[in-house]
Amino acid sequence: MKYDYIAIPESEIPETAEPAYQHLVDTYVSEANKVCSIWKAVPDRLLSYKPHEASNDVQMIMKHQLLSERRFFAQFVGTSEPEVDTLLPRKAQPLVADYLEKYLEQIHGRLPQIAVATPGWWLEEHPFFGFQRQRIWTFWRRVLHTCHHRTQIQTYLRLAGEKTPAIYGPSGDVTWEDADPTYSTAAAQRS
Repeated sequence: MKYDYIAIPESEIPETAEPAYQHLVDTYVSEANKVCSIWKAVPDRLLSYKPHEASNDVQMIMKHQLLSERRFFAQFVGTSEPEVDTLLPRKAQPLVADYLEKYLEQIHGRLPQIAVATPGWWLEEHPFFGFQRQRIWTFWRRVLHTCHHRTQIQTYLRLAGEKTPAIYGPSGDVTWEDADPTYSTAAAQRS
């Protein structure tokens, strides 16, 4: 795939202590890169944009991402996380780049912890909203939650008439010669 922006290049992805768990780190970085690509596509003037009065605006979704991801990892996964008062940009009127910087700080702080985790650590159960869940279950739950918020902002961009970057291959705005999206039954039959 060909992307205009990669926040965390492959060369910065740590190797895991347990090779069978490398996919956790790789996928986490891949999803973080997608969030960064979407956030980077947001013009600063759209931070207060929301498609409906009952919706959160873009800035609130970014704040929620920073705060809730920290909570998930600290409370439910059990990683060491930064102090809450350091999570959000300190400027009175933060820009998209300020939120992006804070997001990447959190990701870079988690990667080494996830990379050294043992199978026993991943499979250990922790409380999760009144239930007991394995860390690995909670980790994947967080990745899916992050996808949800990334897609919210991606949809807001489209509704605001902005271009959306390619994050899973081509988008409606970005394609390339050898891109091969599956839009037909003939394409779906390929093996």
